[in-house]
Amino acid sequence: QVQLVESGGGSVQAGGSLRLSCAASGDDYSIYCMVWFRQAPGTEREGVAAISAGGTVTNYGDSVKGRFTVSRVNANNTLYLQMTSLKPEDTAVYYCAAGWARVCFSDSWWKSENFNYWGQGTQVTVSS
Repeated sequence: QVQLVESGGGSVQAGGSLRLSCAASGDDYSIYCMVWFRQAPGTEREGVAAISAGGTVTNYGDSVKGRFTVSRVNANNTLYLQMTSLKPEDTAVYYCAAGWARVCFSDSWWKSENFNYWGQGTQVTVSS
């Protein structure tokens, strides 16, 4: 098993930037496909960005392409999400999740049911 703890959320004005972190502990973090999800009130959980176990493959949701960048440092057991040009519609609770390595190479990386381990979430609020 792997335990995940997100940090870095907060409030920011539209056009601003934030960097989220996800610290992993427990199992060998470097073997997992890692994904950032987000969920706004009354909506379904949305896959935002994915990164393969080795960090060589990334995927992004259409709504964040060109604005968000996912990265990981396996030596530090940490996942990141750099968010720029933030919009009010980016307001949500952001979660990191770990799943089997092959998920990152599939078309279903954005599906929450493919992930076994989740953090508790961190709130991001973007004001206009």
